[in-house]
Amino acid sequence: MSVEDPAHDTSATLMMRLSRDPADGRAWEEFVHRYRPMIRDWCLKRGARPDVAEDVAQEVLVKLLGAFKGFRYDPARSFRAWLRTVTRNAWSDFARHHRPESAADGDGFGKLLDSMAAAEDLGSRLEDAFDRELVDLAMSRVERRVKPLNWRAFRLTAIDGLAGAEAAKELEMTVARVFIAKHRVQKMLEEEVRILGGEST
Repeated sequence: MSVEDPAHDTSATLMMRLSRDPADGRAWEEFVHRYRPMIRDWCLKRGARPDVAEDVAQEVLVKLLGAFKGFRYDPARSFRAWLRTVTRNAWSDFARHHRPESAADGDGFGKLLDSMAAAEDLGSRLEDAFDRELVDLAMSRVERRVKPLNWRAFRLTAIDGLAGAEAAKELEMTVARVFIAKHRVQKMLEEEVRILGGEST
């Protein structure tokens, strides 16, 4: 992972940037680029035709943008819970407006529209994506704060799955130092994710 310029780091994830500033066109473009394919694939796996899946992805994202515009930060509220509720409502709105035409198309998508489990599953997937954003941002922040050799020790062992002895040989470190570095970086990451989660709840 490349080290980012701190000036370009954000205090929150892409989703939180949109919730705090819905007028952030760059964040919105990135959001669509990242999550439209995910929603489209989710629809395809649940039986939607490609053209219907595109429509769902487009309309759900538009409804999410509208929800982001109306979002008001509340420290007592979980952002994850808010995101899941917004996604469920966006799905329900789409289902309400498209149920008649989908019921007649014979592709089984009408049943999907009637499924609350589908709405919950889509919300859960976006919630998981939000958690991945937290981890990615935490890694970016922590990487800037640790020595490059310690970061490489962590990556080789914790991410790439290299054995301690192999990583030690590649990095010209002792095995003990490799595992000390790994442990310290992991603790820093856990703390950073906790802090970011606190920013986002």
